[in-house]
Amino acid sequence: MTDPRDRYPGPELDGGDQRPPGSTRAMPDRPDHGEESYRGTGRLTGRKAIITGGDSGIGRAVAIAYAREGADVLLSYLPSEETDARDTVSYVEKAGRRAVTVPGDVRDEAHCEAIVDLAVRELGGVDILVNNAAYQMMVPGGITEITTEQFDRVMKTNLYALFWLSRAAVPHMRPGSSIINTASIQAYLSSSALLDYATTKGGIVAFTKALAEDLADKGIRVNAVAPGPIWTPLIPSTMTDEKVASFGSDTPLGRAGQPAEVAPAYVYFASDDASYTTGEVLGVTGGKPVS
Repeated sequence: MTDPRDRYPGPELDGGDQRPPGSTRAMPDRPDHGEESYRGTGRLTGRKAIITGGDSGIGRAVAIAYAREGADVLLSYLPSEETDARDTVSYVEKAGRRAVTVPGDVRDEAHCEAIVDLAVRELGGVDILVNNAAYQMMVPGGITEITTEQFDRVMKTNLYALFWLSRAAVPHMRPGSSIINTASIQAYLSSSALLDYATTKGGIVAFTKALAEDLADKGIRVNAVAPGPIWTPLIPSTMTDEKVASFGSDTPLGRAGQPAEVAPAYVYFASDDASYTTGEVLGVTGGKPVS
């Protein structure tokens, strides 16, 4: 038994001097993705999963967990994240599962459709879609400092891609399949410095609930995970040094979470353990309320 307050280091983590989208290898304090700790029990044996933003952070942790649960995975990520993606592939392959990689930008509708087509062709189908790719950039000055270019990038990455991928994947999904979206504590406790990002995460919660109702008669479940402050390359590459230094300290547990602590929620939603669960949002927030 482990005290959750002490399982991982507290605030003042060192993420290095980075620019978006950030790199795991450049983080002096490396996140834990479950590389040494996650043990699978065959809950996803034979399934085929698409994971966007699968190179690092939560995406990498989910890929490792899914592979050790018996699933093959397709990883979508930006071309600049190739190094991190190769590391993720190595963990999937060490688990004895297949990894297909698709570098590209999910802001492109045609690329989203190509991701699904490749999964069908190379993996043999789509049983799980994890809409995890996201973009954020803190703007302390508020709405007057958010450019249309940034707003468009956040919307296209976080919302449009989720819509395009889900629309393309559903015709290939069998009863028992699952769509899992990455929401955020920002959907409930929104920060003015992340106004555009929080807006998309609130939209993801609404999208999840509406799509769950839409697909229930097809036997396809749709749920979302709402992480709190999780230590990933996105944090040091998009936040001020002051925010990084105190990241996670305002949670009841007093620290940031690690990707390895979030991945089990994605396994649960993808597995038959959640056969009667759809349209739900599961918070993994260190004690911050999700309601």
